[in-house]
Amino acid sequence: MARREEGLLDLLVEVPWWISIIVGVIVYIGMRFVIPALSAGNAFSNALAQGIAQFSWVALVFLLTAALSAFRFARKSQRLDRQTSIDSIRALPWKQFEDLLGEAYRRQGYSVLENSSLGADGGVDLTIRRDGAAYLVQCKQWKTYKVGVKVIREMFGLMTAHHAAGAIIVASGTFTQEARAFAEGKPIELVDGDRLVEIISGVQTRPMATAPRPVAATPQPTATATRSCPRCGAGLVLRQAKRGANAGGRFWGCSSYPQCRHIERYLG
Repeated sequence: MARREEGLLDLLVEVPWWISIIVGVIVYIGMRFVIPALSAGNAFSNALAQGIAQFSWVALVFLLTAALSAFRFARKSQRLDRQTSIDSIRALPWKQFEDLLGEAYRRQGYSVLENSSLGADGGVDLTIRRDGAAYLVQCKQWKTYKVGVKVIREMFGLMTAHHAAGAIIVASGTFTQEARAFAEGKPIELVDGDRLVEIISGVQTRPMATAPRPVAATPQPTATATRSCPRCGAGLVLRQAKRGANAGGRFWGCSSYPQCRHIERYLG
């Protein structure tokens, strides 16, 4: 979906509130003190600078953007904690769906840039960063259709072009087998509806009571741990090894995989 051009005030509302405070202080000092000091010695420039100084109160506008930003982030946090199932997630408008994912990744310790400036939409809804690595995220809130391989290929191209460490495609539904086959072995994470529930539940202040619904095509983790990952703080989930010497065995894995690959032995 195309996005409108955003101005400075629009952008400040979308970033943490303290950035508005810093910008406001810089604008005030510049208009009130720096410009008059630089204009000293020239009568016309000095008069103009003094006129600008009288309007330094406009920096108060940034207090408003700070308040709006704080309110916006608080609503995102509350919205994430209110989710109860995949149905409540699917009921969200598309923009709130993106916001939900952004807040979930923030709680996992990522810095999140929403609506990345890669064109009108660019195929990228979020850019998340942690430990110097950037990951491109695309959100597909398709309630009926499976996400096909074309979307995965396009995202892989964007990931390569922008030298990102990986790509994440998040869907409220499922992916086709062809899409999963293409992503296998590449730094691409496919998050379907069941996996999405796990991620949201893992970062909620009170995890969802609703268990993920099984998907026949791809085995999913069967339980969510009540403890957190010691490395990144995300929830641990019970998984089943698909290959290797321990194929068929179960183990605890971090819900933020592949960004965090912490595992623990299952002793149950």
